[in-house]
Amino acid sequence: MIIATAGHVDHGKTLLIKSLTGVDTDRLPEEKKRNLTIDLGFAYLPMEGAETIGFIDVPGHERFIRNMLCGVAGIDFVLFVVAADDGPMPQTEEHLAILDLLGVTRGAVALTKIDRVEEKRAVEVAEQIDVLLASTSLEGIPMFPVSAMTGDGIDGLKSHLLETATALPPRAAAGNFRLAIDRSFDVVGAGLVVTGTVFSGEITAGDGARVLGADMEVRVRGIHAQNAEAEAGRAGQRCALNLAGIGLNKDLIARGDWLISGAPPAPAHKIDVRLRVLKSEARALAHWTPVHVHLGASETTGRVAVLGQNNIEPGGTGLAQLVLDHPIGVAHGDGLIIRDQSAQRTVGGGRVIDVYPPARGRARPERLAFLAAMEETDEGTALLQLLDVSPNGLRLDRFAAVRNLTDADMEALQELVPMKKVPMESGSLGFSDARWAGMCDAVLDGLAAFHRKSPDMVGPGENRILTGTGIRLPPEAAVAISAELVREGIILKEGMGVRLPSHQPSLQGADATNWKKIKPLLEDGGLRPPVVTEIAQAIGGEPRKVETLMVRAGRHGLVVRIAKNRFYPPGKLRDLADIAEKVAADADDHKITAAAFRDASNIGRNLAIEVLEFFNKVKFTRRVGDGHEIIRPAVDVFRS
Repeated sequence: MIIATAGHVDHGKTLLIKSLTGVDTDRLPEEKKRNLTIDLGFAYLPMEGAETIGFIDVPGHERFIRNMLCGVAGIDFVLFVVAADDGPMPQTEEHLAILDLLGVTRGAVALTKIDRVEEKRAVEVAEQIDVLLASTSLEGIPMFPVSAMTGDGIDGLKSHLLETATALPPRAAAGNFRLAIDRSFDVVGAGLVVTGTVFSGEITAGDGARVLGADMEVRVRGIHAQNAEAEAGRAGQRCALNLAGIGLNKDLIARGDWLISGAPPAPAHKIDVRLRVLKSEARALAHWTPVHVHLGASETTGRVAVLGQNNIEPGGTGLAQLVLDHPIGVAHGDGLIIRDQSAQRTVGGGRVIDVYPPARGRARPERLAFLAAMEETDEGTALLQLLDVSPNGLRLDRFAAVRNLTDADMEALQELVPMKKVPMESGSLGFSDARWAGMCDAVLDGLAAFHRKSPDMVGPGENRILTGTGIRLPPEAAVAISAELVREGIILKEGMGVRLPSHQPSLQGADATNWKKIKPLLEDGGLRPPVVTEIAQAIGGEPRKVETLMVRAGRHGLVVRIAKNRFYPPGKLRDLADIAEKVAADADDHKITAAAFRDASNIGRNLAIEVLEFFNKVKFTRRVGDGHEIIRPAVDVFRS
């Protein structure tokens, strides 16, 4: 269990933790000199037969509220400290507002300094605290009158904390590992160490990880969880991780970065959220208000774009997009706080919904419907609703990333939620049955219109099957949808184009006569068909006219042009693609080199390079260093 203190400056938070744990959390020389907590402090309380309790001591001064916000992110329990002599003060109220906005529900009140006041005063302050907590997430938490100077009440509070920690079930280590980094430093003999609170997942010594803010690949050499050496660190623990990696430098890692595993979203500039504005605000939160944003251990500035309404009234909630000046790591469900432009006042807070807003139309009805579905807390319910409101398909890889799902989590979810899955080069699209049927109808209508307009052509390229349908998707999505429709037999692939089964284009007149002469030449050429000039010489024609005829033949799906003077029958290209797949499968790194492909196909070096470049162009392969890797099955790209 992780416990954070909260409360006004000089109300005895640090001394209280020392009374509970024996540890003075003021570690900085300036803190010792001024007797004032400036940054986060940490202490631990071992438990017999159970996991150690971790304490985070946060500063109470308003000047250091940013450090307080860093400390309370991801906690299980708050020790809400109010001095009996002062009673509730401004930072008492602001800290409580922050805890309420973050949804912290477990806690206890420590009514400190009771040795300084009469019992009547202590009772009076206790009543004030009850009024203050009413209608907040901490309403009804127990109160413990204590004195860190005399020890009165300390044992009772300590017993309550131990009992609560024992009864608290461990957090589920679901999702990818995410640790919000609040410190990084070098240890002599060990190297770089980062510390923070684990928000999700689990990591073990020896695992690979990535520092999200610095985009740095690392390996975890060692782990301390809850102040003890451990083999693993998991959600709900304070961890110190000893990192190894090339070019490691603590100066490149800052508070606010994340140590992560898996494939979370890149640091986001725009975040769609559900915001709640504090009742204490004097006016409504207007569109494009400048704010400070605090999430996890990070802080940045930005503006609030209110969605679907003009503003958010005090005490009200609404959808908004935070447009940040600097990107931060974030995932669905993360709590956040916004403060005013001068960072003097907490304005509100909320939860992250999505980090993949459209380039435009952030407040359109269809986008708001998407956010309403994404806001669902249950993953299966959210996925089902998102498929229903996504006529052009749902990016399943983005859904998994923003909701911090592991590959295994997503595979299990897809087994439970009925959908049509369409794999793409950079992820997958998911469709509900109704939305997939609508997509099929749109494509068929589009192809029918194309055939009416250009009856002598086989059809559009697979990357253009959505042209004229009104559906706006990137070319890779069009290619993936085309491949799926071909697999289902709904449309047919001819050369590098697609057509309706009912459409049968053919060459006419002289073109047909000349094609009968050219076709056997191409077939006899095998995997190395003659070039245009050789064909012209063989049939006694002009190279320019032969080239024009070959282009027309390509429109009918009879040949595929791979270079200026080279055309292949579709079946022979498929044969070369099959050879490329075998070369890749036999290679240790699963890459195709020009030399290996040349030797396997026996077509010569120059033609092998031409063919491989064409394979890259049609997204069958992509170049990686000196080789090429396959990104789509040959059966999806070329017909036999």
